[in-house]
Amino acid sequence: MKTFLKSLVLGATLMSTTAMMAQPGGGFGGFGGFQQQIKLETSKEWKDVNYVGDDQAYHTCDIYLPKVEKESYPVVVHIYGSAWFSNNSKGAADLGTIVKALLDAGYAVVCPNHRSSGDAKWPAQINDIKAVIRFIRGEAKTYKFDPSFIATSGFSSGGHLSSVCGTTNGVKVAKVGKEEVDIEGSLGKYTKESSEVNAACDWSGPVDLTNMDCGEHMAFGDSSPEDVLLGGTKLADEPDKYLGLSATNYVDKNDVPIIIFHGDKDNVVPCCQGKKFYELLKAVGVKTEATFVPEGGHGMGMYSEENLQKMVNFLNEARAKK
Repeated sequence: MKTFLKSLVLGATLMSTTAMMAQPGGGFGGFGGFQQQIKLETSKEWKDVNYVGDDQAYHTCDIYLPKVEKESYPVVVHIYGSAWFSNNSKGAADLGTIVKALLDAGYAVVCPNHRSSGDAKWPAQINDIKAVIRFIRGEAKTYKFDPSFIATSGFSSGGHLSSVCGTTNGVKVAKVGKEEVDIEGSLGKYTKESSEVNAACDWSGPVDLTNMDCGEHMAFGDSSPEDVLLGGTKLADEPDKYLGLSATNYVDKNDVPIIIFHGDKDNVVPCCQGKKFYELLKAVGVKTEATFVPEGGHGMGMYSEENLQKMVNFLNEARAKK
């Protein structure tokens, strides 16, 4: 396990460094030592707001309001990537790319921390994000949020969490084979508020954890990040746990609009993950779009102005059709 973690952090470090040199605020993300100072144009910012009401850094978020002042703003929760290993990387959550594009388009952006796989096992991470969404509704007046439109977005493991949010509206506890998955949780003081979202963006997310070998990707040794997230188990031994971790498991015709971006050359999360998600959503009639970047890697080459505008247009259309 020590060898695996050492190799993973080294690999993530190299990818982070390269990606951040290529595109501000992008890259693998999630490892705080490689955060950049990105200056965003905002009307107001709040840092380290605790969305649960405890004293834990992993339950804090940063809030950004667009430069153009309005009475209220639609909201996007953008979640960093870290292979679920980081609990404090909100400051590296694609600020110079995805977050900037959303702010420029008039969206308030909330970048939350969440518990890592070292802090707590699944479903703690989705419980945290659901608590963020309830907090947004509960504190809408304080932060000028318009709770009539809340979307999620995320890169890599953040894309996974965003996708699970987009496919689990109304799901409190899911029965998955022999497993029960507490999707909603009961964190914070706004448990009576809804955690439902109106759209979701998936940037290079692992969405089918039962089939991470669907394409070429880096080897993780004896334990993959999803193994660690589920408590050190193995897919062959407990397949229902991996199914309950997968956004694809929750797809149905009632899901919100979901847009997918994935690089064909992604060597961390294979592109077949995004392609399967897209086909499943289409098959049940969910509004979806997908961009598979021919030379795109895991973060590298993904955040073009064209792709960022596609994301904004998709969210604008979802708002217009609410």
